[in-house]
Amino acid sequence: MATLETSPRPRGLRVWLLAARPRTLPVALAPVLVGTALAIAEGSARALPATAALLGALLLQIGANFANDLFDAEKGADGDDRIGPPRAMQLGLVNAEQMRFAIACSFGAAALVGAYLVFVGGWPIVVIGLASIAAALAYTGGPFPFGYRGLGDIAVFVFFGPVAVAGTHYVQALSPSGLALAASLPIGALATAILVVNNLRDIDSDARVGKRTLAVRIGSRATRIEYASLLVFAYAIVPDFWLLGVASPWVALPLLTLPWALGLVRRIAASCDGPTLNQALADTARLTLAFSLLFSIGWLL
Repeated sequence: MATLETSPRPRGLRVWLLAARPRTLPVALAPVLVGTALAIAEGSARALPATAALLGALLLQIGANFANDLFDAEKGADGDDRIGPPRAMQLGLVNAEQMRFAIACSFGAAALVGAYLVFVGGWPIVVIGLASIAAALAYTGGPFPFGYRGLGDIAVFVFFGPVAVAGTHYVQALSPSGLALAASLPIGALATAILVVNNLRDIDSDARVGKRTLAVRIGSRATRIEYASLLVFAYAIVPDFWLLGVASPWVALPLLTLPWALGLVRRIAASCDGPTLNQALADTARLTLAFSLLFSIGWLL
């Protein structure tokens, strides 16, 4: 059960820090790093659009976290049997009206940043921005919450992989890039792996309220296999950029984190308790950031 009985209840800004879920923010930073590194390697990097892309990604992630906090609480997914980290709505730290205001502020700020990126990159950024906000809201809210229908894994892969990496590259280079799309694939896979751990941890409570995530649909054993497969895919594709002659051997730098990844696969395979999976989720987010940082350095070298 997720409570704060052993520590003082958060107040003020600490409540919103809890609701923003800082441990999830590396997944927003990772694709921006890779997209910007590709732009630098091509000589097309631009500091202001890169900074705006990073700020926009963080605001979208925070807004999505607020929205999930609200909609999961309203649908009963965050009940007293929740074994994940505590949620602000679940604990009664904020009410629905306050959370809706926070969601509006987050996405409103993201839209302001997006307006600058539209000025830079034109109509494709309008499409990306509107689709990103719509997906963040529709993940657990609206008439068709796709996170409740087993489509969350696909959405995370698409928006944190191709959309985020290629989008970051586009606002700097101002031209589509097949290489950016290819480089986005391991990042999308690792971002999806974070969601897989989350859904594996919540499989029982989600099933209880009818939240039919992919983990609920395929079961815990297949979900563990999915996690391992995503990591295998991410690490297998990295050396291919060198083998195909589009990058130097330095692009394989993320392989330095392979022992860490293998340790996580073993931990996920053997674990079923909430605290262990909570830590595995945080470690997978850290792995994603480390992988992306090394991948970015590899492109620069």
